[in-house]
Amino acid sequence: MSLPVHLVDSLKDVATGHEVTIDGDEAHHAVAVRRLRVGERVVLTDGAGTSATGEVSSTGKRTLTVTVAEVVTTERPQPSFTVVQALPKGDRGELAVEMLTEIGAARIVPWAAARSVAVWKGERAEKSLAKWRATAREAAKQSRRSWFPEVTPLASMAEVAELIRGAQGALVLHEESRLPLGAPAIPEEGDIVVVVGPEGGITDEEIAAFEDAGATAVRLGAEVLRTSTAGVATVAALLARTARWA
Repeated sequence: MSLPVHLVDSLKDVATGHEVTIDGDEAHHAVAVRRLRVGERVVLTDGAGTSATGEVSSTGKRTLTVTVAEVVTTERPQPSFTVVQALPKGDRGELAVEMLTEIGAARIVPWAAARSVAVWKGERAEKSLAKWRATAREAAKQSRRSWFPEVTPLASMAEVAELIRGAQGALVLHEESRLPLGAPAIPEEGDIVVVVGPEGGITDEEIAAFEDAGATAVRLGAEVLRTSTAGVATVAALLARTARWA
């Protein structure tokens, strides 16, 4: 059975035999929801590559102390994947974030595409971004990730193009492309950007801007996937061609 994973602010300078205390909501979830008890084993992670395994030494109403038995630091997986996700309608955004986190995306960028049905503005934008980030955090713990994904603020077309310029590779999913997903070469290191359009499709202006920035338009196949599932299908297919899934 997999050990429960909990996020801590920092594991800097933590070593075997040290005690780490968790407070607040994270501790409340561990003690009140998961019902962790003294003597049970747990994994703590800082979400930035370091994890510590240990035993619960004490609990309180909103506090938890763990005695560390082992500390492991892992390098950031290469290549990394940034998924630019056009805003889906309803709760499909959280579904996309959850699956992308579980599969190993390093960064998720909500994108205000021209044909996105959903609109993030003002207070709604803040709440929606917070919900995406909370979904990513919980999915990262569930999938036992040492590196948690970054969920950035809402991006414009110009900001997405800038991301593409700085990447080692970039693909835009486009049902009208004649180039299959398996055709472009995949770099062994660096960041790969995958752009997923909205339900209504990417506009000609957006395709042109992304291709000018260095992206390649590709298609997944004859079927048209929902925007909430296209990204995870693409990243999975690409991961199968890398050493990460070799």
